[in-house]
Amino acid sequence: MTTKTNQTNQFVNFINGEWIAAASKEKIVNYNPANNEEVVGEVAKSSVEDLDKAVHFAKSASKGWKDLSGAERGQYLYKAADIMERRLEEIAECMTREMGKTYPEAKGETARGVAILRYYAGEGMRAVGDVIPSTDSEALMFTTRVPLGVVGVITPWNFPVAIPIWKSAPALIYGNTIVLKPATEGAVTCAKVIECFAEAGLPKGVINMVTGPGSVIGQAIAEHPDVHGITFTGSNLVGKQIGHQALARGAKYQLEMGGKNPVIVTEDADLDLAVESTISGGLKSTGQKCTATSRVILLNGIYDKFKERLLEKVKDISVGDGMQEGSWMGPCVSERQLETVLHYIEKGKEESGKLLAGGKRLKDDDREKGYFVEPTVFEDVNSEMTIAQEEIFGPVLALMKVDSLEEALNLANDVEYGLSASIFTTNIQQMLSFIKDMDAGLVRINAESAGVELQAPFGGMKQSSSHSREQGQAAKEFFTSIKTVFVK
Repeated sequence: MTTKTNQTNQFVNFINGEWIAAASKEKIVNYNPANNEEVVGEVAKSSVEDLDKAVHFAKSASKGWKDLSGAERGQYLYKAADIMERRLEEIAECMTREMGKTYPEAKGETARGVAILRYYAGEGMRAVGDVIPSTDSEALMFTTRVPLGVVGVITPWNFPVAIPIWKSAPALIYGNTIVLKPATEGAVTCAKVIECFAEAGLPKGVINMVTGPGSVIGQAIAEHPDVHGITFTGSNLVGKQIGHQALARGAKYQLEMGGKNPVIVTEDADLDLAVESTISGGLKSTGQKCTATSRVILLNGIYDKFKERLLEKVKDISVGDGMQEGSWMGPCVSERQLETVLHYIEKGKEESGKLLAGGKRLKDDDREKGYFVEPTVFEDVNSEMTIAQEEIFGPVLALMKVDSLEEALNLANDVEYGLSASIFTTNIQQMLSFIKDMDAGLVRINAESAGVELQAPFGGMKQSSSHSREQGQAAKEFFTSIKTVFVK
């Protein structure tokens, strides 16, 4: 098995424990979104032939991996975690240069990846079933869990370390083998994660990575008869296509998709905390999180004070290369994503939203070669407007004014998504009303919307997910099937 660290950031596919060029020999070059003339690295531009090869070896490795004890599988994850921790700064720097988030955020994400690996390594020693009383006094009845087999893992670019790991680690510890297809914009960083698994010595074929266009590799994973489960994070459009394809052939699937996440601020809230959390939740990572705050729903009595304090803070945000000390917000991940954000800003203005801050691409100083956009704030936004309904995936906040908590909750729920939501209040009754009536898979009180702990279930309601949950103990429900055993 090849384990030497790739210092040139030139990667091919990882199949059956070896780094193997795509059949086409073609490559995809990734550039730094803060400086589009700087090459970050290369990955393989693969075909269905490459994907078929990876699935073949994953299937071949499945029985041997499943037959190991959970504790034995866990030892591989512990080793991978130690290796990743040792390489944390290198991986974080690659992440910042490849997809744009600031270096401190990238280090935090990589450290989270290490923690996820260790959490699931421990799962190998935890209970997997129950003893159930039988009506037969001379029988023993219990449940155990068995892996699905080969799992296809399709991940987005915005968390190129954390999301591949929080999908792969539970899949592996519960005895599945993996074929991973990362988003191209984060594929070099993801390849460094695979290097950590390779150095940890996982048996050949247990974890495989195939890079290339989603329309080719993602589609092939969804349709492959030997892929028994698919876990996907990405857009609603692609997620639903994958779900339909998996359903048609009887494969298990898990979809985590979009969000249009609200924060509600009541008249008794700690305004300084609410402002800081709204900015952090909505604008960090350039707003490129599925849990990012997008709609800010304010009770009439504190609207003006909140707006004043928010705008004071927003104007001081430093936008620049994420590797430069002092940069608080980096670029959009790509020119296409920048154009999407600018399109929504124009749409907000066309639909009579009042632009309070930002709204333009930044090209001055040393930013002319990057995909930088100003942090943007609108007011006079109503629920019928495009920027109040559609996921922007950029640093855009929409302020909305209401007269009561009931109106705020109705407005917060008036979208097709239901991923995360937060409220700022010191009133216990208002907290309880929010917890009960908010249609979201994650609700947070006096905390930003963009946050979930690795040991807690994560997933959305309505159009945000396929209603399964990731992370924590909940991951077991997707990556295994229950087997009931009756012993006479």
